Amino acid sequence: MKIEFEIPGMAVAKARVRVGKFGAYTPSKTKNYENWVKMCFVQKYKKFEPLQGRLRAKIYVAFPILKNATKKDKLLMLEGIISPAKKPDWDNLGKAVCDALNGLAYRDDSQIVNSQVIKYYSDNVITRVEIEEF
Repeated sequence: MKIEFEIPGMAVAKARVRVGKFGAYTPSKTKNYENWVKMCFVQKYKKFEPLQGRLRAKIYVAFPILKNATKKDKLLMLEGIISPAKKPDWDNLGKAVCDALNGLAYRDDSQIVNSQVIKYYSDNVITRVEIEEF
């Protein structure tokens, strides 16, 4: 089985847990994004039984074209010749999405044994998620 859905808006990388006077906490920006991922998943898959087996995940993260880019660079960005080799790190982007889907799309993200996060430039800032059993 294969699941596919989209998360509109700018992706947010998983931030490290912070430690304060009253203990450890997850930053609100990360919590809010993970809740947004959950909402986008549930909106498409209302009554979904979590996947059970080994999983492959592909996460495509679109970044906005830089405003100060030349026309030539904009074309190269749209063609995928120039990629966003900048923060946030690919693994933290994937972690935010995969952690959010625990218990919804699958029992636990430890089931993901093969994953890929692709960062690219686009006029449409969105994250596409594909998860399949294999």
